[in-house]
Amino acid sequence: MKRNLTCLTLIIAALSGSEPAVAAPLPVAADSSVPVSDYITQVNGDKSVTFRLFAPGAKRVSVVTGSTAESFVSHDMSKDERGVWAWKSDVMAPNLYEYYFDVDGFRSVDTGSRFPKPQRQLNTSLVLVPGSLLDDRSVPHGDLLTLTYHAKTLGAERQISVWTPPGYTGTGEPLPVLYFYHGFGDTGRSAIDQGRVPQIMDNLLAEGKIKPMLVVIPDTETDIAAATPENFPPKDRRKTFYPLNAKAADGELMNDIIPLISTRFNVRQDANGRALAGLSQGGYQALYSGMNHLASFGWLATLSGVTTATVADEGITRQLSKPEEVNKALHNFTVVVGEKDSVTGADIAGLKQELEKKGIKFDYKMYPGLGHEMDVWRPAYAEFVQKVFR
Repeated sequence: MKRNLTCLTLIIAALSGSEPAVAAPLPVAADSSVPVSDYITQVNGDKSVTFRLFAPGAKRVSVVTGSTAESFVSHDMSKDERGVWAWKSDVMAPNLYEYYFDVDGFRSVDTGSRFPKPQRQLNTSLVLVPGSLLDDRSVPHGDLLTLTYHAKTLGAERQISVWTPPGYTGTGEPLPVLYFYHGFGDTGRSAIDQGRVPQIMDNLLAEGKIKPMLVVIPDTETDIAAATPENFPPKDRRKTFYPLNAKAADGELMNDIIPLISTRFNVRQDANGRALAGLSQGGYQALYSGMNHLASFGWLATLSGVTTATVADEGITRQLSKPEEVNKALHNFTVVVGEKDSVTGADIAGLKQELEKKGIKFDYKMYPGLGHEMDVWRPAYAEFVQKVFR
């Protein structure tokens, strides 16, 4: 059969007047007799990190560290006789770091790692240097549940993640709920794998710093036909995609998600038992739903969020013109931003100015030297959950 297929290929090539295509050779595989640890990125005992990539055919490889364009640093790697490229960092502070490889000009995730950054288009990997609140510690752990449901508002099958505190059975006093939205281009797994929400909640609860609660993580992007971000030029997204998606996600939250959580779990039904927060695009979603349904939430946070400074909304504007109502309804309104945030820095500055002008009470924090990144959002999230439901 193989011989017949080869002959057929030659006949077709002859008739077409072209040379038969020759497949490229398969890539060289790593030596299976060598331990896998010799090929992969690893954290060393002194908390330095050795980045590795098996790419014997590459001419030039570098590892790029950092989480924003402003913080990216490229480090040239050296290749050994086995085809493994490596670079060792200095000692790194305990944290979760982002990186990717530049292989002859091609941006690649770490193919030897099982920790990609959750995104709709994967292009970054993660490495955890232990020693912070982000660790999996030996403490009682909550459950992380995935619920699949039909969103009638969107006419689609959707999923949300729900963190429940250790030992939660649904009995006893109803628990409050925090609804938390991720940022643009990410997925719900971003808040879990990169945001480290389960670890933060487990560790803070074990330290007695937060109240038992549920954390619900929806998908910020609704993926409806009218609001698919890929269909809008990046320069127009805040005028086109954002308003359409925010309205659709708001309908899903109020008409599908909150009723679903109320049905599946023993939770509080009052506004003081609900908090709403989000980062970046999710920060706009929190602001949109929080202000358009002020009677439904008692706690609100926008972490480096888009605001009406660039995405207008009549409902938000109308509610912000009623400072007495906002101050009465919200027990805490948190607004944070990185000092060097070039993505939503102007948005937060505009919101801050408006809140101050209107006399609306809010907690504000600027993170020095940081931009639009998780090193702002993780600690800001940890601080916010220690304020809510008190």
